[in-house]
Amino acid sequence: MSNLTSLYHPYCSYYQAIVDRTSTWFVVAVLKSFEHMALDRTLENETGLFEFFVPISTEKYFLDVMEYLIAQGYVYDLKKMPNRLLDSTQKV
Repeated sequence: MSNLTSLYHPYCSYYQAIVDRTSTWFVVAVLKSFEHMALDRTLENETGLFEFFVPISTEKYFLDVMEYLIAQGYVYDLKKMPNRLLDSTQKV
């Protein structure tokens, strides 16, 4: 069983980024077109702050897509951060 548990990470990588408000639906649609690549959620409507939960197995592909979206001006300030779900004081 220990070999199996080493293959799976209990928590995803966690990212935050600013998504251009006029392009929000486009960015969400692009991410949804890659099944199970990332879960996106809006944290702050006013600023366009999004959070992304990314499985370790798809992180490389997520970063490739985000690199393209950044280059096109749809996404800004992508940051990898500690997963906020590991903090018991955070709201879900």
